[in-house]
Order: sequence, then structure tokens, then C-alpha cells
Amino acid sequence: QVQLMESGGGAVQAGGSLRLSCATTFSNGFNVDLIQCAAWFRQAPGKEREGVAVIYTGAGNTLYADSVKGRFTISQDKANNILFLYMNNLKPEDSGMYYCAIEAKIRECNTVARTLGTGRTPVDFRYWSQGTQVTVSS
Repeated sequence: QVQLMESGGGAVQAGGSLRLSCATTFSNGFNVDLIQCAAWFRQAPGKEREGVAVIYTGAGNTLYADSVKGRFTISQDKANNILFLYMNNLKPEDSGMYYCAIEAKIRECNTVARTLGTGRTPVDFRYWSQGTQVTVSS
């Protein structure tokens, strides 16, 4: 019904940049307007998955984890259903698997927004990408 295809991960040195893309495909009849938010998550080995950035798809409001604020930018191409994460001045601690996800329930969106960068994600979004690896070397 909904598929998220992620791309753009890779290996860079500290201080470098990457752009992640997440193309979403909706089946015929799916009401795209039901989607309330989209977010990027990451998970480092041995750690829980955490949210790093969220965008409310209607108004375009964005929120970031403190650890990435000023370095990462989340944006959306609504016409083509593509979500982006621009990552600048990358640090080794940014390494991990990155996932994009979208959600139709505003309560889940708000919960993720409140817990960005806390090292935990107490709720689960409905639709997820397969993940892409980001490795930042010092």
C-alpha cells in the first residue's frame, strides 16, 4: 500500500556532507492527505533507534534533535512525495543506519517530536524505509 525507498547513504570523513532521499509510493486510492508527518530516525550499533528530525507535512513545520540542530535539514517535495535529509558537518557520532518513516496519527507524530535525540523512540510509525548506512570517519 505504501512503500518508502531510501537512498543517499555512504561513507564520508568528519566535516563532510550527505543527502538522504526517501521516495514514497502510494497505492491507488490511498489518501495522501492522511499523512501527518514524516521523520528521519537513526540507529547506531548497540543503541536504540532515535528520531533526529521531523516535518509536519501539512504546515511544513520542522523539529530537530539538539545534536543535529544547525547541521541537518529535513525537507519535503510534496509534489513528488520525496523526503530529504541534508546532513552537513558530519561527525563520527552521526554514524548509523538511517530510516525515513511517515505517520498518519498526529499523536505519534507529536510523541516523536518530543523525544527527538533522546536515545529512544517510545512509539512506532506505521510506514518505514529499508534503511541506509551512514558512516562518518574521524
